[in-house]
Amino acid sequence: RVLDVREQEVYVGELPLMTDRGTFMVNGTERVAVSQLHRSPGPSFGHDKGRTHSSGKVLFSGRIIPYRGSWLDFEYDAKDILYVRIDRRRKMPATILLKGFGFSTDDLLKMYYPVEEVRVENGALLRKLDPDIHAGLRSPSDLFEKGSGELLVKEGAKLNKTLMGRIRAAGIKDIPIKQEDLVGRAVLTELVDPGTQEVILEKNQRLTASVMERILESGVEGFKVIYLDSPTTSPVILDTLEAERTNSKEEAWVEIYKRLRPGEMPSIESAKLLFENLFLNPKRYDLSPVGRLKMNKRFNLDLSMEQRTLSAQDIVEVVRCLVDLKAGKGAVDDIDHLGNRRVRSVGELLENQIRIGLARMERSIKERMNLLDMETVLPHDLINAKPIVGAIKEFFAGSQLSQFMDQTNPLAEITHKRRLSALGPGGLTRERAGFEVRDVHPSHYSRICPIETPEGPNIGLITSLATYARINEFGFIEAPFRKVKKGRVTDEVEFLSPLDGDQVVIAQANSAMDKDGTLTSETITAREAGEFVTTTPDKVDYLDVSPKQVVSVATALIPFLEHDDANRALMGSNMQRQAVPTIKSEAPLVGTGMEAVVARDSGYLAIAQRDGIVESVDARRIVVRTGLKEKDDKKKGSRILDTYDLIKFQRTNQNTCITQTPIVRIGQPVKQGQVLADGPAMDRGELALGKNVLVAFMPWGGYNYED
Repeated sequence: RVLDVREQEVYVGELPLMTDRGTFMVNGTERVAVSQLHRSPGPSFGHDKGRTHSSGKVLFSGRIIPYRGSWLDFEYDAKDILYVRIDRRRKMPATILLKGFGFSTDDLLKMYYPVEEVRVENGALLRKLDPDIHAGLRSPSDLFEKGSGELLVKEGAKLNKTLMGRIRAAGIKDIPIKQEDLVGRAVLTELVDPGTQEVILEKNQRLTASVMERILESGVEGFKVIYLDSPTTSPVILDTLEAERTNSKEEAWVEIYKRLRPGEMPSIESAKLLFENLFLNPKRYDLSPVGRLKMNKRFNLDLSMEQRTLSAQDIVEVVRCLVDLKAGKGAVDDIDHLGNRRVRSVGELLENQIRIGLARMERSIKERMNLLDMETVLPHDLINAKPIVGAIKEFFAGSQLSQFMDQTNPLAEITHKRRLSALGPGGLTRERAGFEVRDVHPSHYSRICPIETPEGPNIGLITSLATYARINEFGFIEAPFRKVKKGRVTDEVEFLSPLDGDQVVIAQANSAMDKDGTLTSETITAREAGEFVTTTPDKVDYLDVSPKQVVSVATALIPFLEHDDANRALMGSNMQRQAVPTIKSEAPLVGTGMEAVVARDSGYLAIAQRDGIVESVDARRIVVRTGLKEKDDKKKGSRILDTYDLIKFQRTNQNTCITQTPIVRIGQPVKQGQVLADGPAMDRGELALGKNVLVAFMPWGGYNYED
């Protein structure tokens, strides 16, 4: 029963807002929060390439990475027993974890193995024929039709689906099985001697030659065994079950508790609580929508995106996938593929910081509630907002990803905002990052620029977003492609995420086509699953939007890029950002068409908001008289005047100068979107980083190729 409610507005703190140019003002300086590329949550499978074991045997492993919470690592040992580690602690047989989710031994055997019925008739053993599981078996003896005695199948012949159809049509329901073929199989039900009621074999135990003799002598009518003869079923789960001795959910919890908290005395309650906190408590374990999406995609599940903790089904499917990998079905993941890496942008990075601050604040509120008299207390007596303010300050002032903006010229600024970093909290460190992470990957095509990256220790760890790439709601980098229907290129543009991009055939932007967009050449080079293939136009699904979609903004400013040596292009991309703006800018005579786009998007051009006529111009402001009357607009005045205040000699972070110069005259009519004033390093609305220099170039038998 609520006695009274005391409401109060409590001042929590201040949060820097993002400016319209995508930066943050922190303590009077302009900063950029760089986006981070990190390993996507979800399942991933791999193997040790035969390095662990001296025999060179390949050991498969799998892991479930949550957004936050305990990591689950599954691995095989040399004896093919499947183990699981929680948070890199001591390993235990994986079936203990499955039992902790409520599966019994019987459930596990039925889930991972087909079950086969064996009958005993006149001292002979017969197996019930099942086309689903017996396909590919060799016939143990000649099989004859019941009525006519005609030979249907010779001994040793392979049974396929058509043969089995003929056998069943002939009225044969069972085929003989040799006694030695059953030795080593596990039985699903306990075997009882019908005469003495004595148990011959407990359930889930393996048959031996002596047990087989007793079965034939005692008159047991039949039993169920696990089917292991096919090449695709492996005894992994059976062996793993034999390696552990838990019989119930509770015992499994206690085993897990012992592994995670050695030396403490477990009670069933505390063990259950620990287990639920590990995987089932949304406060402690979160897969995030991305993790759930990848789980569902990988295992063809249809669990809701709201289900962000682990379900029993997830574990079952991960184990099934590992059993299949062992049997040669399926393939391991490539951790450098962009489908397995995602982008954390500013909002998400800040959210993670504030979450830490909120947790600290919650603790301090609970402490104060115990100390203070709850009769008279007001909300602001309880709430101490310092942890939240501290977390925000720490992020903007001290995080590795919140950087002092590079403002040397407009290009440097735009590039800095489009940067992707694999470093930072929760990411890689320079020392640990190997060669593979830094390398260019086929999935980078038109998502991450293969050229623009720093030289030196950070090479490949700090990259740049490609020209047309964008980041989708799940944090994956998408790239645009034009849809191709029956060999004809349409104007429909689709953004493909790296998760979908591998199953389609994509042709290049400059493929030959006629006026209505039909691809004309008989064969065409295209990309499929990261490989270059030669195919026919009717097989093509998509076409690149533009040849420059492969590279980043800075690289797209290099004319004749395709004639440059790759190392030189890398240096060129990085050095354009270091150009100091000149007093009198000069647009390049040879450009690529990106100059105007970069200038406009830098935010340093003054651009007309509406059509009108220039009323007055001086170095500080431009006034444009629009055709609107006051009744058309809320502002008062006979004719509405738009005033554009220009930036004059403003100091940048790098001590260069931002100044805007008008390029319109009094009385000049202007259209909406037209450039009124140039910014730094701009000329008539185009980026102008340097001077046009006359260069003479003499080839020397090709030996000056790098120049």
